[in-house]
Amino acid sequence: MRTRAKICGITRIQDIQSAVEAGADAIGFVFYPPSPRSVTAQQAKILVQHVPAYVQTVGLFVNTSVDEIALVLKEVALDLIQFHGDETAPQCASIAQQVGRRWYKAIQVKPDLDVIHTIKKYQQAGASAVLLDAWHPELKGGTGHSFDWAQFPQLDIPLILAGGLKPENIEDAIKTTNAYAVDVSGGVESAKGIKDQQLIEQFMQGVQRGSAK
Repeated sequence: MRTRAKICGITRIQDIQSAVEAGADAIGFVFYPPSPRSVTAQQAKILVQHVPAYVQTVGLFVNTSVDEIALVLKEVALDLIQFHGDETAPQCASIAQQVGRRWYKAIQVKPDLDVIHTIKKYQQAGASAVLLDAWHPELKGGTGHSFDWAQFPQLDIPLILAGGLKPENIEDAIKTTNAYAVDVSGGVESAKGIKDQQLIEQFMQGVQRGSAK
C-alpha cells in the first residue's frame, strides 16, 4: 500500500490545487494563531470548498477549548482533528466525542519520552492514528527539524511521520520508518505558508518511490 501523504499549513487555493494534482491524500489547515501558517475559520471555509471528494481535510489545533473547536467546525467542514498541543488522551477523546469528529494526536519525540507507552495511551483513548514529530522546546510543529528515524516504532496503529521532511529525504524516510503516512509543511514551501508547486510534485514523487516495495 502506498504511504499516505498530507500537505499541511495550506493558506491559498492554488496550493490546494497543486497538492491535489500531485496526489496528496489530505490537506491540513492550522488553527493556531501564533503560527505563520494559521488561518481563520472564515478563510478555511473558503479554502475547503476547493478540496475535492476523497481528499481529507484536517484541522490542526493546539491546546484549544472544545467551544473554540466547535465554532470552527460550524464554519469549516473538517474530516479530522489533529491535536498538536499538550492535550491528554482523555481530553482528546472528550473533545472529539463532543464535536463528533475522528482524531489523532501529534507527539513530539523528546529525548526522554517513552514513545511506545505514550502512543498506546492515545490509541486506547480512540485515536485513529498518532503522528510523531520532532521535539522543539518552544515551537509546536513546523520546526523543519527531524528526529532519529531509527526510533520510529512498528505498532498496530497507523503512525504518521513528520518533522524536517522534504523532497530530498522523503524516499529514505519512508523506507527507513515504513510509516503509514507522512506529513509535510515547510519542506514544500517557498516562504512560510506559501507552497511551491514544483516542491510538492517532487515530494509526492518521492513518496511514490519510497512506497515501492
